[in-house]
Amino acid sequence: MTDFVKTFDARLGSIGELEPGLLGSVITAASDISLIIDRHGVIADIALSAHDPGLDETRSWLGQEWVRTVTTESRVKVREMLAEATEHGVSRRRQLNHPSTQGLDLPIAYTVLRLGHDGGAVALGRDLRTVSVLQQRLVEAQQAMERDYWRMRHIETRYRLLFQLSSEAVLVIDAGTLKVVDANPAVGRLLGLPAKRLVGRTFPIDFDAASESAVEELLAAVRASGRSDEIRVRTDAGVDLAVGASLVRQDGTSLFLVRMMPVAEGGLGGGNEGGGVGRMGTIVEAIPDGVVILDLDGRILHANRGFLDLAQLAAEDQVRGQPLSRWLGRPGADVGVLLSTLREHGVARLFATGIRGEYGSATEVELSAAVTRDGGEPVVGLVMRDVARRLASGPSGARDLTRAVEQLTGLVGRVSLRDLVRDTTDLVERHFIEAALELTEQNRTSAAEVLGVSRQSLYVKLRRYNLGTPAEPTTPDTPDRDGS
Repeated sequence: MTDFVKTFDARLGSIGELEPGLLGSVITAASDISLIIDRHGVIADIALSAHDPGLDETRSWLGQEWVRTVTTESRVKVREMLAEATEHGVSRRRQLNHPSTQGLDLPIAYTVLRLGHDGGAVALGRDLRTVSVLQQRLVEAQQAMERDYWRMRHIETRYRLLFQLSSEAVLVIDAGTLKVVDANPAVGRLLGLPAKRLVGRTFPIDFDAASESAVEELLAAVRASGRSDEIRVRTDAGVDLAVGASLVRQDGTSLFLVRMMPVAEGGLGGGNEGGGVGRMGTIVEAIPDGVVILDLDGRILHANRGFLDLAQLAAEDQVRGQPLSRWLGRPGADVGVLLSTLREHGVARLFATGIRGEYGSATEVELSAAVTRDGGEPVVGLVMRDVARRLASGPSGARDLTRAVEQLTGLVGRVSLRDLVRDTTDLVERHFIEAALELTEQNRTSAAEVLGVSRQSLYVKLRRYNLGTPAEPTTPDTPDRDGS
C-alpha cells in the first residue's frame, strides 16, 4: 500500500507549489477512491482511502478508459465531467454506477479536477453504497406504507359497507363520555330517528328510567370485564329491546360496541293472538336448563340462554347452523346414537352425556328429546339438564369400580406389583367395555368406535371377559388400534 501511495503521489508533482506527498494525503483523505485520468481518458492510477473488500475490484480498472468502467447510462456523464473539468477546472459532482462482480452496481459520486494544462485530471469519488442501501430501504418502507394504507382503506370500505347494510342495530360509543360516535341506519329505524342525529348524543337514548339504570349497569360491567350478558330494556315508545355490549380499544381510546335487537313477542315460537305460544317461548328462553332445536342432521336451529351458558358462548349467532356434536358428547358417538334413536322411536329420555364448553369446561348433562314438525319440516326439540351435582356421589358402576380398586389396594404387600397392575388393568378395561356397551345399547360396532379399538379387538376382549357371545367370529391375535 505504501508503494502504491508513493506512485500516486509522484504523479501529482505537476500541481503547483504543494508538496506532492501532502497533496496526495489530502486528496486520499477527502475521498473514498481517487483516480488519476490522463489526457486520453485512461485511468493512470488509483488510490483508496482505506482497505475495503468491496472496492478491491476497482484495481482492475487501472489502464482502462474510465468511460469503459461504468455502466452504459453513466458513460455520457463521464464525458460531460471530463469536458467540464477541461473547460472550467472542476466539474459538478455526479453519481456513476460501475458494474460489479458481486451482483449489484457499485455507486460512486465523483468530482473531476483538472491537473495542469496537459489535459490530465483527478476524479475524487465518494462510495454511495451505504446511501444506496438506505435509499432502497426507504423506498421499500414507503411501498410497504402505501400497501398498508390501501389495505386499511379497503378494510374501512368493507367495514363501512357491512356497518351500513347490517340489519342489526349497532352503536359505537365513546367509553369515557358515553357520546355516540357512530350509528348505522338500523339504529335509526329502531329508535325512529335518523342515524346522523344520533351522533354526538349521550347514551342511553330514549329509554325509560328503569332501562337507563340497567344500561348503565351493563356498560359498567363491560368496562370492568370486557363483555357482559344481554339485557332487556324498553324505549319510551314501549318497544322492548335486547341490548348487548362489548369493549374495543382503538388508538388508546376505549369504545363500546352496543348491539340492539327488537325482542319478538313470540320468543321461540313467535306470537299468537292469545299469547300462549309467546308466553311459552319467553319461559323456554328464561329457564336455566338448555333448550335446543335441531334439524335431523344435527345442526342447531335455535338455542336458549341455558345452552349458551353450558357451552360458554355469548350469543345465539355463534351456534346457529353449527353441528351440535361440536359441543355435545364424544365426537362421532353420542349425537349419532341420539339421532338414530329419535329417527326410530321419535323420543329419547334420560340420555346421559356431556357438554364441552368453548373455553375447556366439561359438564355432565342428561337429555330428553323428541321429534316434531315445524311448518312441515321435522325438527328435534332437545332439553338438557346439568346433573354434575347429582353425579358427585358417583353412579353405581363407578362406586363398584372404586370398591373393587380399594379391595385390590388391600392386597399390597401380599401380591406382587405385576399381578396387582394386571388385575387392576383387567378390572378397569372390563368396566369401560361394559359402559360402552350400555351407552350404545349393546351395539358392538358403535362401542368399538367409542372405545377407539377395532371390532375384532373388541370381540376378543368380550370373549376374554365373558361379556356375552360376540355376534361375529374373532381372530384371537388381532391387535388393538393402540397396539395392545
